[in-house]
Amino acid sequence: MSSDGNRKQFWKRNAAKVPGSIQHVYGAQHPPFDPLLHANLIKAGNKPPPATPGKPKKATTFQEFESITSDAWDVGDDDDELLAMAAQNLNIEVVMETANKVIENHSKQQERQRLDDTTELEQREEDTQEEAAEDEEEDEEDEEDRGEEGDVTSPEVSFASQSSPYTDGRLVKSHSEAPIGSPKDAAGECAALHRQRSLPHRPPVIPLVARMADQNTSGTPAMTEREASRLDKFKQLLAGPNTDLEELRKLSWSGIPRQVRPITWKLLSGYLPANAERRESVLQRKRQEYFGFIQQYYDSRNDEHHQDTYRQIHIDIPRMSPESLVLQPKVTEIFERILFIWAIRHPASGYVQGINDLVTPFFVVYVFEYIEEEVENFDVSSLQEEALRNIEADSFWCMSKLLDGIQDNYTFAQPGIQRKVKALEELVSRIDESVHRHMQQYEVEYLQFAFRWMNNLLMRELPLRCTIRLWDTYQAEPEGFSHFHLYVCAAFLVRWRKEILEERDFQGLMILLQNLPTMHWGNEEVSVLLAEAYRLKFAFADAPNHYKR
Repeated sequence: MSSDGNRKQFWKRNAAKVPGSIQHVYGAQHPPFDPLLHANLIKAGNKPPPATPGKPKKATTFQEFESITSDAWDVGDDDDELLAMAAQNLNIEVVMETANKVIENHSKQQERQRLDDTTELEQREEDTQEEAAEDEEEDEEDEEDRGEEGDVTSPEVSFASQSSPYTDGRLVKSHSEAPIGSPKDAAGECAALHRQRSLPHRPPVIPLVARMADQNTSGTPAMTEREASRLDKFKQLLAGPNTDLEELRKLSWSGIPRQVRPITWKLLSGYLPANAERRESVLQRKRQEYFGFIQQYYDSRNDEHHQDTYRQIHIDIPRMSPESLVLQPKVTEIFERILFIWAIRHPASGYVQGINDLVTPFFVVYVFEYIEEEVENFDVSSLQEEALRNIEADSFWCMSKLLDGIQDNYTFAQPGIQRKVKALEELVSRIDESVHRHMQQYEVEYLQFAFRWMNNLLMRELPLRCTIRLWDTYQAEPEGFSHFHLYVCAAFLVRWRKEILEERDFQGLMILLQNLPTMHWGNEEVSVLLAEAYRLKFAFADAPNHYKR
């Protein structure tokens, strides 16, 4: 009983925003926060810890881990929050000095780049002016020669024909080969060039969902022979009166073609039955049931007992990615309804930050049942109302199926995540002792970076297109989300072995682990990661014994 009391006091004591804290919302056994009742605790929590000589005591409990863990959802929003992770291990002057050096170096690099661009632009303008002057002299000489030879073509007509980029069906190859129309035109082109160079460099936009072998789906390139063969195998398997789910899992493990991913996910998640004749009736019944929940519960979102839950959901959705999708008003409404209804129907956990991210892959995949183009530039509200209702209901039920297997990740104190992080530490110590000892040497606790990996299923570490490919395998793998994910996280950590061992301080390691360079990852990188995780699963199957319930 005393331990239970201490645990509840811990969560109440940390109601204010501290690194690793969880926003207390109704439904997860957290009463609404009352500033009057907690005023003394807030004051006590703001007092600096007493100075103790010698090396600080290493944290050994989940509560102590939490006190030095960076916020699991807001990483990247503010550099100050990142530096606050080491507040108990580092002197504030050292932290600020490090931050100032980073900012100063960044400013110097920007200034040097600006000067280089300016110099290059000026040189280009000088070259352009010289070439224009030479072209004008040549034109004048040609005009004189043609006049002497009796050329009857007027200067105006000749000039007009030359000023076009197309002459006799041929495209002028370079700017220097094209005649200058007028000084005003030249000035406009130079100004446009200057504006173009002054804009910040933007990385190429990579579509959210990639084809099986091609990261860039824009333009829908033709499928390879292998892709077409795999698609035929899926279609033949799905066309039967009773789908062989075991065979479908084997086929899906190495990736699911986009054209059949929606129906395959619904079957593998258990949302749809294997019997083809029953699928339509099941879909209609489940969709009606979901919107019955909407009518029954959604109006209570502003009630005293539920308003904290709804408010937290409303705050979290704009923080999700991709912004181009979730910030569309129609999408925001759909996500709010899905998350609120799930929280009301699961009072043991209620809504906890991190659950919101798990809606996105299902929503994106089910949108592709109705569109051919990419989601980035698609206005979801342009879909028919019936299609939107189907997408919403299907996303809700499939997300619910996923969470049924990992709900202890989101109950009070999140015991599922504690076990998984501990299992990850044990597993990495056996897989790569050098990486494990390096983390210990610089006092980096696994909970400080791996909490988010477990809480969000690596969705904040990987682009959405990679998450969807990863979930193809999770859906096909027995206990994919609850157990196989552990081995994926271990393989993911060891994947950055070289970069980890190069970092020689706490801040450098934390910055690396919370900002891993996966922006340009595609299906190939995910497939390699999954293959390594599969190898680890069989090579070290006995490692996380305490992880399994």
